[in-house]
Amino acid sequence: MDVEIGIQNVARPVTFATDKSADEVSGAIAEAVKNGAVVDLTDTKGRRIVVPGGAIGYAIVGSETSHPVGFGNLAES
Repeated sequence: MDVEIGIQNVARPVTFATDKSADEVSGAIAEAVKNGAVVDLTDTKGRRIVVPGGAIGYAIVGSETSHPVGFGNLAES
């Protein structure tokens, strides 16, 4: 799941990938904004992303698609 969080008065967004579902990420962000708490998420590399809910300007929660890596059949028979 790709996530982008825009922080107020900061030029660059926080972008990361997580193993959580879109509903889990959206719920955590919505709850933090509503209660003035922090969003505390873990990315796929094990790093923790902690953002104050009151500082969030926007959030984009991406689709749950995998990014295949590799090479197809390059040589024809």
